Amino acid sequence: MKYKCRITVLEAKVFPELQEKYLADPKVGACPLFKAGDTFMIENDDFWHMLNGRFCAEAWDCISRYVYAALQGGSIMNGWTNDEKTMIACCNDGTRPVIFKIERINVE
Repeated sequence: MKYKCRITVLEAKVFPELQEKYLADPKVGACPLFKAGDTFMIENDDFWHMLNGRFCAEAWDCISRYVYAALQGGSIMNGWTNDEKTMIACCNDGTRPVIFKIERINVE
């Protein structure tokens, strides 16, 4: 069996009070790269190229292990989520995190 992986942006959060308190540019706002509803399908070696530059390197670093597991047919989060083919994860930007749904797609 072959596998694909779909990444869906669930939410792009912003915490202006944290930005105001901690950032050099307190008006930076929400992540400019992703918005709720964005989807990315990974079918092959795109995994190693961060979708050919269409994905934030920091976010990719946070979720790539789940993408790799999905492309290999693994149970992404067996026992943690109610569907072992799905994982909810986010980037590590504490003032403007983006929340992703990562899904293993079985291809017959």
